[in-house]
Amino acid sequence: MDFTNIPLFERLTERMSWLAERTRVLSQNIANADTPSYQPKDLKPIDFEAEMRKLAPVEPARTSKKHMVGTVAPAGEFDAKKAKKTYEAAPVGNSVVIEEQMIKVSDTQMNYNMVVNLYRKHIDLFKTAIGRGGA
Repeated sequence: MDFTNIPLFERLTERMSWLAERTRVLSQNIANADTPSYQPKDLKPIDFEAEMRKLAPVEPARTSKKHMVGTVAPAGEFDAKKAKKTYEAAPVGNSVVIEEQMIKVSDTQMNYNMVVNLYRKHIDLFKTAIGRGGA
């Protein structure tokens, strides 16, 4: 069975690819920490709101005539975190801060591990559903 055609697994695979690429970019930043005039780079975060707009809206199924018709109003606008510049550039023009880059690498690694675990859990659920799951 090819799991890559299932939308959930497509999204998880895309997220893992993005996180792997971000790790590569952050490692380049760390490697160039002493390069004069080097500016750190980062990947543009995936726009969660735009991704959600691509999906068809989920509507409740009305299984009885007694069920009320209607939808829940959205709570409000999606509030994306804004990146803020908190560090200064070195006298040689390099603005790579190792501590900041290491925090980003650590955060990226935690997110990658989480996505891998989600992927593994969903594969295990499929195996259980078809009767091939382990104990």
